Amino acid sequence: MRESPASGVERSAGPKVSGQASGGLIIFLNGTSSSGKSSIAKELLAVLGEPYFHLPVDAFHAMRSGPELPPDELALVLKRTWMGFHRAVAGMAAAGNNVVVDHLFSEPWRLHDCLGLFSPQDVVLVGVHCPLPELERRELARGDRPPGLAARQFDRVHAHGRYDIECDTGSTSALDCARQIKEFLGRRPTPTAFEQMRASLPQLPAEG
Repeated sequence: MRESPASGVERSAGPKVSGQASGGLIIFLNGTSSSGKSSIAKELLAVLGEPYFHLPVDAFHAMRSGPELPPDELALVLKRTWMGFHRAVAGMAAAGNNVVVDHLFSEPWRLHDCLGLFSPQDVVLVGVHCPLPELERRELARGDRPPGLAARQFDRVHAHGRYDIECDTGSTSALDCARQIKEFLGRRPTPTAFEQMRASLPQLPAEG
């Protein structure tokens, strides 16, 4: 487990939900397919001491009905799904809910979209890493992913290079990753990774 260096003060673990609270905390797990994001999310919900919602992007894809689509139409539907997912996450947090997000920044626009939607001080960005041979082994064992998907995502998902905390599921169990993330929440520094990345994109609307 690695923590990214940040100058500034430590802050509390996040807002407490009481009626219509201020924004909730977003624990954002970013990693390739089969990296263990969902397993970490489930363990986080078990170890965190207050209510959190697990919001996996796969659940949004599973909601879609309809016939098979040609590639160009499917690409548009997928992008709209991801955009809707980002806005659902932002809405849950804006209403004061704490959430654990299971997603991946395999395309730059996804990160930029989230930077423009989320309150950056309320995001804990977690890099979920795993060695490629282990990803390929898991992908084959689970049988519900196209062969080579993790390999295609491998160099893109972490290309932005900035996190609040990182973990390697090739050497650390999902439970231990969750425990270390929980421990980090109580002393997370400022500026956050999202605050730093947002500041580097001045075209985004200012907070507040």
